Amino acid sequence: MVQASKALDRVLVLEMVRVTEAAAIAASKLVGRGDEKAADAAAVEAMRLAFNGLEFDGTVVIGEGERDEAPMLYIGEKVGNAIGTGPKIDIALDPLEGTTLTAKAWPNALAVLAIAEEGGLLNAPDVYMDKIAIGPGYEKGLVSLTRTPTQNIEAIATAKGVKPDEIIACVLDRPRHEALIAELRATGCGIMLIPDGDVAGVIAVTDPDTTIDIYMGSGGAPEGVLAAAALACVGGQFQGKLLFRNDDERARAAKWGVTDLDRIYDLQDLVKGDAIFAATGVTDGSLLAGVKRRKGCMTTESVVMRASSGTVRWVKGEHKIGA
Repeated sequence: MVQASKALDRVLVLEMVRVTEAAAIAASKLVGRGDEKAADAAAVEAMRLAFNGLEFDGTVVIGEGERDEAPMLYIGEKVGNAIGTGPKIDIALDPLEGTTLTAKAWPNALAVLAIAEEGGLLNAPDVYMDKIAIGPGYEKGLVSLTRTPTQNIEAIATAKGVKPDEIIACVLDRPRHEALIAELRATGCGIMLIPDGDVAGVIAVTDPDTTIDIYMGSGGAPEGVLAAAALACVGGQFQGKLLFRNDDERARAAKWGVTDLDRIYDLQDLVKGDAIFAATGVTDGSLLAGVKRRKGCMTTESVVMRASSGTVRWVKGEHKIGA
């Protein structure tokens, strides 16, 4: 069991839900409007305002980009109203995970964040990451990026006591995954192809109701750390390997202290010690319902997890319009 952090006071569990709720509500006003940038900007502004009402000294270690590239919530930005005096907290965030999903009113858009004590989250550069994830309850090291997709499917099928054709893998629907998809289909397993939102895809392995057994393929490295924080809270397994397409990306990695470009990161490398993960649905998805507008109010559905206790809370909120 991970030791509880004094810096991550229990009150922060509910406060993190309030932060993701604020971002989700702001983004929901632009669902289906076809404007990805406006939806993202609304979520970013709402999340930043919510953070700045909290009594901590927060640093964004995974955010909307580097300072010169992002107007707010950039990597290295300080948030909170106790800077220099409050507990030092590292923050990984994606105010709107699934900007395209929101713009097109597709499922699985989320407002998502993770926090840990200072130094607790890998400061991942904004590059691709090859990922593999499974939920809790399996022998440690059951799956690995050092094995083939076929070997990983066979391993999880054996662990479940079923044939590979009863396994469901989640993969981002991208041309770069053509070979992966072809190999997975050759095993006989089912594939849930998702258009965007690989944080939701990874987290789905923690919930049996999604029927997803394993997540495989490449996506954003910052999103990998966010998803790993959720798995750290519930005992899942995750591995990630940074992928570099050019010298610029390798230089970006060096800037953030990444020296071993071939390293495979385990869950404990990405998230050290206690952590809190929170997400609120923007659009309906496999994990969470989206924001709903009713007469005089809006409703939200969120999940919040803590690594030290292993607690998972599902939070339904009703927010009076104009309150």
